This record gives sequence, structure tokens and C-alpha cells, in this order.
Amino acid sequence: MTKEILIHIDGAAKGNPGPAAIGLIGKDPGGATLFERFRYIGETTNNTAEYTALIEGLEIAREQGALRVRIASDSELLVRQMNGRYQVKKPHLKILYDQALQLIHGFEQVEIFHVPREKNAEADSLANRAIREQNRINNQNP
Repeated sequence: MTKEILIHIDGAAKGNPGPAAIGLIGKDPGGATLFERFRYIGETTNNTAEYTALIEGLEIAREQGALRVRIASDSELLVRQMNGRYQVKKPHLKILYDQALQLIHGFEQVEIFHVPREKNAEADSLANRAIREQNRINNQNP
């Protein structure tokens, strides 16, 4: 059981909306990788993919028994909305926002902060890998 987890999250949509996926990598305070996840989530928007990655990251942290969670994201919109600087106006994002808030209340502390895209390369790579793998599957099944 790790008391604190740093999770880099990313969502990607090719075409926005378009084929979308999420990528996450969780690390302990010493920098050791605890988990990597990537998953194709269907046709949706980039913002929906970002929120889906956040929710999945929080769920994994809960499963691992974390008390404190730090979330790094290159999505300024998600970070600003989750930190209360921007309102969530789109109804489909409000549902995801509320779901994330509910999960956040289960931890002692959650910090969600912005990182430049180049500092989020691992999560970005995982999300894009999920899209590439789905494209390969689609191309094999005409």
C-alpha cells in the first residue's frame, strides 16, 4: 500500500471528436512506477478523454489504498476546472467533473496541477499507443 501516488494522466482524441484513448502512469514518492494503463475509449472529444483519464487515475489510487494523490495533466482546461478557476459549462463534462469530485472526497488530499506537454510524455505516449493498437485491430477486421 502506497500512501501517496503521483499520477500523470492524458487523454487523446484524433479528430476531436474522433477515436480517443487514455494513458496513465502512477509513481510512488521515490519515482518508482506503480502502474501504467492505457485504454481505447471510443469516439469522443479530447476533453472527455482527459476527464476519463482523471477518473480512472483516481479509481486506481483508491484501489491501491492511497491517502494522498497528486495528478499531473497537460490539460489546462481540466486543471482549471477541477481547481475551481473555470466553470464547467458543458453538460457531458459536468457529469464527469461531478464523478471526479466524488472520488476526490475519498482521499485525505488531492492536488491537480498543470505540467507542460513535454513533462507528460509518458502518459501521452500511452494514450496514443491505445489509439494505434485500436487502429491496427480495426484494419484487421474489415
